[in-house]
Amino acid sequence: MIEQLQDFPDGVLGFVCHGTISAADYQTVLVPAVAAAARAHRDLRLYYQVGSDVGGFEAGAMWEDFKVGMGHLFHWHRVAVVTDVAWIRQAVGALRVLMPGAVRVFPLAEAAEARAWVAA
Repeated sequence: MIEQLQDFPDGVLGFVCHGTISAADYQTVLVPAVAAAARAHRDLRLYYQVGSDVGGFEAGAMWEDFKVGMGHLFHWHRVAVVTDVAWIRQAVGALRVLMPGAVRVFPLAEAAEARAWVAA
């Protein structure tokens, strides 16, 4: 499940993931929010938290994630990925060279720092 967080400044999108993440989660929560933000702002900032209780991503979810990232490639100004899930930390670390904006990975214990950084 993907849940949009509401306590971020204008132009900053915040999401938290729990359980198993599906393509429908992206299509009904994340994609519409990103599309609306991209219409309103040239530069987007993303706070994306993946909890330790995430059971995995369905194959379609990974494809939706890729499409959202690449579809708005030049809009991403800052992306903070907050997680203790090792494979996600490694994947983001490897793929961040493809992003023109700044991408940082934070452990869950540094969620407050991630929020401050992405909003700065």
